[in-house]
Amino acid sequence: MGKKRVKFSIQLSADYPDKSYGGDRVYGDMLDQAVLADRLGFDAVSITEHHLINCLMMPAPLQFAVKIAAHTEQIKVMTNVVVLPLHDMRVFAGEIVATDIFTDGRLRLGVGRGAFAYEMGRLGVPMNETRSRFDESLDVLQALLTQEEVSWDGEYYQFEPLTIMPRPVRPVQLMIAVLNPDGIHACTKRGLHIQTTPLAGNHQLLLDQVGAFNRAKDDMSGEGDHLTISLSRVAFLTQNDADTKAKTETAHSYYGRFDNVFTGPGIVDNGMIRQLPREQSIDELAKSLLICGAEEMIDQLGEYAELGIDRMILNINFGGDATETLESVEAFSEQVMPHFASAN
Repeated sequence: MGKKRVKFSIQLSADYPDKSYGGDRVYGDMLDQAVLADRLGFDAVSITEHHLINCLMMPAPLQFAVKIAAHTEQIKVMTNVVVLPLHDMRVFAGEIVATDIFTDGRLRLGVGRGAFAYEMGRLGVPMNETRSRFDESLDVLQALLTQEEVSWDGEYYQFEPLTIMPRPVRPVQLMIAVLNPDGIHACTKRGLHIQTTPLAGNHQLLLDQVGAFNRAKDDMSGEGDHLTISLSRVAFLTQNDADTKAKTETAHSYYGRFDNVFTGPGIVDNGMIRQLPREQSIDELAKSLLICGAEEMIDQLGEYAELGIDRMILNINFGGDATETLESVEAFSEQVMPHFASAN
């Protein structure tokens, strides 16, 4: 296989299935992954904002971005994503500028509307309002980051002219998380970088998502050539068939909790998401994930490269052992990344 231009990011998505493990240890594990990824030449690490739950647990993404930057040399720190409807853009814009300064320009700001009804509802933003709140929040944020003396008279924001301080020292790169192909097409034409995932869905959804991105770029007559699409997938480089089977079973358990708050009833006990039975079998799930050995991993990533994926965001944190996860990251850098070295 020839060299393909794909960059790689490690998603530092905290999974906290046992309270006795301690949040300090969870975030320590994530920082260890970031330091290792930086040393091994990964393009980025990414952080996902979530509150009140033990899956994808990161209530302070910008603060953690600063922590990561202080312990690394060159790796980009990407949010995947921060949830705009949960923030006041007049405060958040200043925090973004400060974070960009504190990370020496390594921040890549991925934004989204929020995905878990349990989380959003308890923080006062019903899911049926997240789209309209997000759209207005994004408009306000872009205005505050690029203009001075901004005033607003909208549905959710009304304020007199103000200027965010300090002013940005460089443009903040915005990325938007979208799953729906029509939404991807619209956001790309708006000039935004795309973050997407088929989750545990079928391959056709992925083809539709990437196709929508590519069609939008084609429609822009060269003005969108700089735009990128990042694909997030649950992934783990395994050493043998038994390891693949064990990690896939762990991922199936993870999705039993993830689905509970993403598409299910949102049953949470004292912050711990209850694992629910899944209709999708372990074998069916295995077909939609990147949990495999090096040869199969290279083949699958090669297919994504041919589709035009610019960055793979590898979610390696779904309940596995911390030491094994670090070993998998190192093995990935040695056995897989050289086949895509033109981007790294």
